Amino acid sequence: MNDIISNESKKYLLHLARETIKTKSRKIWLSKKEIEGLSKDLKSNGGGFVTLHKNGKLRGCIGYIAPEFPIYQTVIENAYNAAYSDYRFNPLSPEEINDVCIEISILTPPKKVGYENYKELYNLIVPYKDGVIIKKGMNSATFLPQVWEQLPNFDDFFSNLCMKAMIDPQEWKKNNLSIETYTAIVFSEKDKL
Repeated sequence: MNDIISNESKKYLLHLARETIKTKSRKIWLSKKEIEGLSKDLKSNGGGFVTLHKNGKLRGCIGYIAPEFPIYQTVIENAYNAAYSDYRFNPLSPEEINDVCIEISILTPPKKVGYENYKELYNLIVPYKDGVIIKKGMNSATFLPQVWEQLPNFDDFFSNLCMKAMIDPQEWKKNNLSIETYTAIVFSEKDKL
């Protein structure tokens, strides 16, 4: 994934997400000609999340961490999933569609964090910049970099991430988690692009 996505591409991805939600279709509804005409940054593979906010509150958030699909396809799939398949919320109703604000996060590939003691993490992970993935056995979870805004305390961030992974909130202090980080290019319909 390129570290830079043009403003034109950002606008296009927000448009794709909005149209996907309106049409209630996750199928790739772009024509072959449209896909061929997309810029290189949109056709490159990239992980990404689509987050929906309604009245400033989370209304859906789904994504892929691994860069398995072209970015335009990742956005289409996850816009649909955030609106209609996030188990934490009822599917978006037709009346709500115009009330949600769409935010897109395009991720860099994750990098493993090598550490021997949890105290090293304070120097290895950069709040507000790094998204974090934790894994223990079959359990895993991630927080996007923007979650630091709601959980700015490092210990709270990691404890809540452990709870999201359905493991003990203090598990991160036991030095036996696999941890990866990534960064994200984040933009939304509120931005002036």
